[in-house]
Amino acid sequence: MQQMILTAMLLLALSAPTFAASYPVSGKWGQSASSEKGAIDCSKLRVIAFNGDTRTDSKGGVPAFRNKSITPEAPGRYRVVDEFTTGQIRNGHINYTLRQVDADHIEMNMQQGGMLKLQRCK
Repeated sequence: MQQMILTAMLLLALSAPTFAASYPVSGKWGQSASSEKGAIDCSKLRVIAFNGDTRTDSKGGVPAFRNKSITPEAPGRYRVVDEFTTGQIRNGHINYTLRQVDADHIEMNMQQGGMLKLQRCK
């Protein structure tokens, strides 16, 4: 009887959905090297949007990502692992560092793509 209960508990635990962490930032961010304060007009810019555990990219090679893990490295600095699927790639991963410079600026240091500087959109 005890073995049946343990087996049932194991099956229940394995079938439960896993939830990824939410990104430490949210909303739309436009690619910009400006250091000016405040939100900017992003209508003609590459836009990265963070919404819970999903991230979209208006001009990247992959349109949508899902967060797999976020590890704090320092105040305002995080190591991020995202998953993505395209027509040719299933369950691909991308690693990068996300740094919140201030309330209006963030930086994504992509391992292969270099530094991407972003400013909050209006």
